[in-house]
Amino acid sequence: MRHKDPELMKEISRFVENFYGSRSRMPSTAEIAGEMHVAKSTAYNYLVAMDKEGMLTYRNGEILADYMNQFSSWSDAPVVGFVPCGPLTAEEENIEMHAKLPTALFGDGPFFILHAKGDSMQDEGIEDGDLLVIRQDPSPEIGELVIALDEENQNTLKKYGGKDKKTGKAILRYCNKAVYGDKQILVKTLVSQGVVSYVIKKK
Repeated sequence: MRHKDPELMKEISRFVENFYGSRSRMPSTAEIAGEMHVAKSTAYNYLVAMDKEGMLTYRNGEILADYMNQFSSWSDAPVVGFVPCGPLTAEEENIEMHAKLPTALFGDGPFFILHAKGDSMQDEGIEDGDLLVIRQDPSPEIGELVIALDEENQNTLKKYGGKDKKTGKAILRYCNKAVYGDKQILVKTLVSQGVVSYVIKKK
């Protein structure tokens, strides 16, 4: 069997887990192929390879639910709308749906999920339309990607750069040098809603 892309295998695994968590059934091979934008035969070959590597249990064209028994606990993660990856803007928080994340893979929450909007985080692999799994954390580490509020309670996604030596303000950095150069935002007080734990790529 030809070498399989490990990133695609991870994406399939996440899709299967999220699908099962939200619908209480396994996706079909055709549903996986549609979500991954690959041929059904390609999806089949990946599932066979993932079965051999112990990533899931695939028998007679179906993923067995027994595979999910390893996940004894789940975290509820509401999908709450968009976060701008660009200039600060006010976004209304509306819960679209609830997803279940297996703690064995994602760790302990609490989590929430946002749609990325804009282009300022492309150097970190985040594009417009990606889904971001956010772990609530009021005290991010330098270098983490943070959902932060400014003094007017507007939110944005940026990389936390620590404290500015001259002003003592918190640094929120853009991560798209081709478009924004070294642009950054300085805020008097960093109010963190959470940090990015996982990025689920759009298709």
